[in-house]
Amino acid sequence: MKLYIYEHCPFCSRARMMAGLKNIPVELCVVMEGDSETALRLTGKKGLPILQKDGGTCMPESLDIVHYLDDTYPPRLLTSPANEALMAWSKQTWSLGLKLIVPRFTRGKFAEVATDAARQAFITREEQHFGNLDALMAQTEALLPPVQAQLDKLEPLLATPPALTEADFHLYPVLRSLSIVKGLSFGPHTLRYMQDMAQKSRVPLLADQAQ
Repeated sequence: MKLYIYEHCPFCSRARMMAGLKNIPVELCVVMEGDSETALRLTGKKGLPILQKDGGTCMPESLDIVHYLDDTYPPRLLTSPANEALMAWSKQTWSLGLKLIVPRFTRGKFAEVATDAARQAFITREEQHFGNLDALMAQTEALLPPVQAQLDKLEPLLATPPALTEADFHLYPVLRSLSIVKGLSFGPHTLRYMQDMAQKSRVPLLADQAQ
């Protein structure tokens, strides 16, 4: 099987997590930014990740891929209801953190922006939604506190390591994305969770390129 991804993408991270957690042999195929033809050819619409099954059929939508891999390769991991507190935290924090995360993604060291043209395509795409990204970077000092407050609220929720549920496929991608933001402080319970999930899922954190 092949999994078409962007390395930075939190939605792609979801599919990568399940493949890693279950040790499923999947070939990761990085799509360059600015390449809209690959996704259209495979599924008829834009958007990653895309799972190309061994028979050649293709599946889009990150959570559909997560559940397909879990159901197809036993034993199933997602047998408990989603942790609603972690789901709610992830949704709220993602909205608050986007303006910190997005400009840093466009400056990151990812295979999908290995050329100047690809990086510029990524910048152009994101500026259509978020405006000037340099201006967003300049707002970092003002944007950090509400996200830090959310991280502080997460600590007690992770004091006891939670059972794996669908919530983890929302939570870890958000935390991974935030790890690229210099100036945020992750508490010990949160950091333990992040490091453990990175190791088990084989989806590394981005702290090595925090800015």
